[in-house]
Amino acid sequence: MVSHDREYPVAPPVPLKGRGAVTNLQGRYEKDERERVDDGWTHVSEDGETDGAPALRTQVFEERAKSILTRNSSPDIPFEVSLNPYRGCEHGCIYCFARPTHSYLGLSPGLDFESRIYAKINAGELLERELDKPSYQPEPIALGVITDAYQPVERNLRITRRVVEILSERGHPFAAITKSSLIERDIDLLAPMAQKGQVMVAVTITTLDADIARTLEPRAATPSRRLRTIRALSEAGIPVGVSVAPMIPFVTEPDMERVLEACAEAGATSASYIVLRLPWEVAPLFKDWLAAHFPDRAERVMGRVRDMRGGKDYDSDFSKRMKGEGLWADMLKQRFHNASKRLGLNQRQRGILDMSEFRRVGKVVSKRAVGKRPVEDSPQMKLF
Repeated sequence: MVSHDREYPVAPPVPLKGRGAVTNLQGRYEKDERERVDDGWTHVSEDGETDGAPALRTQVFEERAKSILTRNSSPDIPFEVSLNPYRGCEHGCIYCFARPTHSYLGLSPGLDFESRIYAKINAGELLERELDKPSYQPEPIALGVITDAYQPVERNLRITRRVVEILSERGHPFAAITKSSLIERDIDLLAPMAQKGQVMVAVTITTLDADIARTLEPRAATPSRRLRTIRALSEAGIPVGVSVAPMIPFVTEPDMERVLEACAEAGATSASYIVLRLPWEVAPLFKDWLAAHFPDRAERVMGRVRDMRGGKDYDSDFSKRMKGEGLWADMLKQRFHNASKRLGLNQRQRGILDMSEFRRVGKVVSKRAVGKRPVEDSPQMKLF
């Protein structure tokens, strides 16, 4: 009789030191599927180091992009134009909704996404070309909304720095969202723009628990360091808000009020939140992460997620995907708004970025051609 039992059992997901994903799940366009098996010879220590296996190093690939500004018409996204200097993100946030984009490259949304980074080295050149077109009409640009524009590789490549320099030279408004303290490097450019109403920043803080953050977003700045970044930006006169995202039931959700209180005390004037989103490959990656780090509550977490998603792991409906639905989603909404009101957050009008000083370098442009108006009549940038 032929046995169809596996020779080796499928290996359970194992945390890797300094990485968010615990597997290198194949992308949805791949034909072959690979599974790691436990042959009994590999030992994994408590700190995530595997005996005999080299550490997973980050690889950075230079890419010459064909275009740099991305436009969207999604009704639940508060901006229409965005710019992302990098593909992939070394911060390694397990919940990142952008992970599935690595599937388009034939790579894994898992470990590949956070260890194989593509840098758009011609981002500045493309942006200059776009802004100087006679037909270009200025709209606020959202910087780093897919992958963090201030992730570790930016320290050396300075692609984002060049982008900010170009926007500053042309008086072009933009908003940045980050979980990196590296943005403080660019305060010399951001502060003068802020005085003209041309820039705003949102800092993402998911939890104040450093231990949870270390597994959830392993290579991002620590929560305490991000609070210092909020303070530094605020003291420089730069409008700064906090994005408490994502809300993960029984993991980061209990920390919501504490995060808002700490950010308000540090100088944040606005706040927003998004519930956990699990599109495409993010769902199995997140479940593996839960099994590796929170096996005691994995079922409770996913059960509550499904409560907010109509019984599914994820619902991409524009009216539901950011905030969820149902009793638990309503409770989160009430908690957030009550805390924000108590702390004086979101009391000032947001989303007003002045486009009246935009200019094409070396060219004379009439204010009529540019469109002398702030963004008061637009829903853009309400996230910031």
